[in-house]
Amino acid sequence: MTHKNSNLQRWATGLVLAAALLAVIIFGSLEVLTVLIALVVTGGLWEYNRIVFGPGFLKEKITGLIFSLFIPCVFYLGDFQMLAACVAFMVMAVFIIFLWRVNEQTLDVLSVAKVVLGVVYVSFLTSHFILLRKLEEGIYWIILVLVIAIIGDTVALYVGKSLGKRKLIPAVSPGKTVEGTLGLIAGATFASLIYGYFFLRCIPVFHFAILGLVGGIIGQLGDLCESAIKRHYGRKDASALLPGHGGLLDRLDSLIFVAPFVYYYRVFVIG
Repeated sequence: MTHKNSNLQRWATGLVLAAALLAVIIFGSLEVLTVLIALVVTGGLWEYNRIVFGPGFLKEKITGLIFSLFIPCVFYLGDFQMLAACVAFMVMAVFIIFLWRVNEQTLDVLSVAKVVLGVVYVSFLTSHFILLRKLEEGIYWIILVLVIAIIGDTVALYVGKSLGKRKLIPAVSPGKTVEGTLGLIAGATFASLIYGYFFLRCIPVFHFAILGLVGGIIGQLGDLCESAIKRHYGRKDASALLPGHGGLLDRLDSLIFVAPFVYYYRVFVIG
């Protein structure tokens, strides 16, 4: 009964999130999407900081949050020189703040790496949704990312539960199986092909086979990377923010790996 309730909770939360997200993507302007990304980045970085820092380290957390909010703005403006400047000053600022702690605790340069990783991992990768939106037919490319990641993840869940026997990487994510991963790749590829055929007909269909296949693999790797971070710090979920799903990072983990891949494939391969 508990498992059934959990499954219903998962579906209910997922459907509400999907409806809200689609409404913003389809009906919202680029500015509205940028604000949404900034909010998502704020929540995701808060979860990341709770996992890797724990209590304390307020200066590092605030510095990371400030620079994380700059990045979506820079992506919105489309100035890559400004982005490079933002990243450069972030690294310098984090190192300077690190020096303030010389008399406070044992020196640990890992705190610098944690802040920089958090900004790049959560904010920089997530902000690629803004770049996707700015493409010609950008709404359709964003939805393609959701199709690849969400349908692949859903197929993996049910194939893994019904057919999964061989563990994929048990040290990182005990629940993931080889069979579930194969289901994910197949589901993502098929969904991408169908979506591309109906909604992006001007693009040769074989591109969507590649996008689904490689995107499905990359999305799974993104999921595993987030699991590895949580595993290292003894966490099962990033937070309890989303009933049945865990935290924001638990839903973003594959999406923020797929989004840059789809964007750069569209720009450099399809043209």
